[in-house]
Amino acid sequence: MANQNEVEFEVSSGNVFADLGYPDADEALAKAKLAAEIAAAIKERSLTQAQAAEVLGLTQPNVSDLMRGRLRGFSLERLLRCLLALRRDVEIVISAAPRSRQGGQVSVVLKPARREVGRGVRKQHVAPV
Repeated sequence: MANQNEVEFEVSSGNVFADLGYPDADEALAKAKLAAEIAAAIKERSLTQAQAAEVLGLTQPNVSDLMRGRLRGFSLERLLRCLLALRRDVEIVISAAPRSRQGGQVSVVLKPARREVGRGVRKQHVAPV
């Protein structure tokens, strides 16, 4: 029996969507990471939602959904197109998985912008496939 002061917790798998039992949890995490980068780019450029909608070829309500993490109507491809419209380079690299792992995995790697050189590369694990 747990002490009253003890807090029970469960260690995450690294994918909150999988931990919560979402179907397609891997895709949901990948989309969330891409959407976060899109939101950061919009903020960085100080765009209003209406301005961002024009740049992205979306409606303002779609941009609102994107900024709030409501990604049901967004495919990975559509999110990648948004990044391109925001002048982000997108690089897709395919490599063999190590033998120690059963399946492949998807990662989002955010390279520092020129103004951030020296801070290093931020690698964010996205989703095992």
